[in-house]
Amino acid sequence: MEKHNFFQNYFVKIKQSLDSINLSQLHKASSLIKNVENSGKKVIIVGNGGSASIASHLTVDFINAAKIKAMNFNDSSIITCFSNDYGYENWVGKALDCYADSGDVAILISSSGQSQNMLVGAKKAKSMNVDVVTLSGFSPDNPLRQLGDINLWVDSKAYNIVEMTHHVWLLAIIDYLIEVNKE
Repeated sequence: MEKHNFFQNYFVKIKQSLDSINLSQLHKASSLIKNVENSGKKVIIVGNGGSASIASHLTVDFINAAKIKAMNFNDSSIITCFSNDYGYENWVGKALDCYADSGDVAILISSSGQSQNMLVGAKKAKSMNVDVVTLSGFSPDNPLRQLGDINLWVDSKAYNIVEMTHHVWLLAIIDYLIEVNKE
């Protein structure tokens, strides 16, 4: 494959993934987060690997740009303590148990939608009256996609395409909320 064709095809895939979103789902997620802001609650963003990096970026933008309380669980001490004491699959649920409050919103990101720690976290959040927004990809019937109040799904099996699409969709929500708050 020619280099030019690779990049051209890659960007076509990204654009198709970005355009595949059901816009009403973005509006619903934005409304959930706006309600969190209005009620003084917080947004908790969690992911593994590249999705954890997305969680860090979003936390900064929610707090600094959108002025919405937000946090993530990317502190290695929390992850390793809870993983060691409760099992890796349970660490997100335990962190939510310690930090989430009724009325918060948890954004759980898993490219495959198969990450056991995110599945346990989604169930824990629901049991605590925490609204759940999931972001996943790969299979349309992945388990995480079945657990959220709002489920944003990317029709791709390529990690970077899925992660980049999640990142852009979530940043679009933040930019939308910034714009709404100007009014």
